[in-house]
Amino acid sequence: MSLYKRGSVWWIRFTKPNGGELRETTQTADRRHTWQEAVVRWLEEHQDRRGMPSVLSHLRHADPLLGDLTLDQITNDIMAKLVRDRRAVGAKPGTIKEAQSAVRAVLNAAQRWGWLAVAPKAQPVAVPERRIRWLTREEADRLVAELPDYLAAMARFALATGLRDQNVCKLEWNQVDVARRVAWIHADQAKAGKPIHIPLNAAAILVLREQQGKHPRWVFPFDGRAMHHAGNAAFRSALKRARIENFRWHDLRHTWASWHVQAGTPLPVLKELGGWATLDMVLRYAHLGATHLAEYAERISGPRLVRTNLDTAPAKVAATG
Repeated sequence: MSLYKRGSVWWIRFTKPNGGELRETTQTADRRHTWQEAVVRWLEEHQDRRGMPSVLSHLRHADPLLGDLTLDQITNDIMAKLVRDRRAVGAKPGTIKEAQSAVRAVLNAAQRWGWLAVAPKAQPVAVPERRIRWLTREEADRLVAELPDYLAAMARFALATGLRDQNVCKLEWNQVDVARRVAWIHADQAKAGKPIHIPLNAAAILVLREQQGKHPRWVFPFDGRAMHHAGNAAFRSALKRARIENFRWHDLRHTWASWHVQAGTPLPVLKELGGWATLDMVLRYAHLGATHLAEYAERISGPRLVRTNLDTAPAKVAATG
């Protein structure tokens, strides 16, 4: 995108995603910055940002509404219309919040650059709390038994470590030290943007020993290369055969976390094991470990609160004779 003058009026030159060129007048002699100009600068400054494909998708969806506007024309009402438009096409609340975050990131940057006096506010979007889906040990065994060998190994490793799909798919041998029983995920591979140190338990070590020698680089190769995504058609077919419904590959991570909480792992420790950025992300599993509260619940269950048949029925004296 570029701005240029014809006489005293500023014009915009912009290359569309399809390769076509757009030229439009701003109808003003003032050099007001446009939304598209801000997007281009923001993208240039954040080329290495994690999750960029998703951000680009949200910015493309916002372009029909914002693409012809200058930054000062993007008001709270426009932000509200962005929400309505996304809802109209069936976008879920979580997706709408992500779309707002992408747009707000550009607008907040424009404010820092001095291109915009005040960034408009995002519209509140309620995101319902999703139920945590996890498997019992018996269900997990049933699923693993139905998976093809390459996926079974990956699933067993995910259940032993809690690693996300991509971290398992792209795990390399140079990230594993079987002798020291540790593995690590580099910062640029981690969702929170921080490196993760993974202690390997006996179940994880067993899987790794079974994988040794299959590929010089990838721990879990498929046809000599790393898999792009583990939750594929073979995984979904195995779920059907195992009679497990409403389950995704990512729910293996939920299962790992749920088993930890049920086994008494403290939530701060689980946060470090799972590489979560905040404790809030771990608190959703807290209800699964309520057994540690039993001692405190019992403290008020004194004799006066215990009611038996003796409280109402007359006492009976056994006959002797």
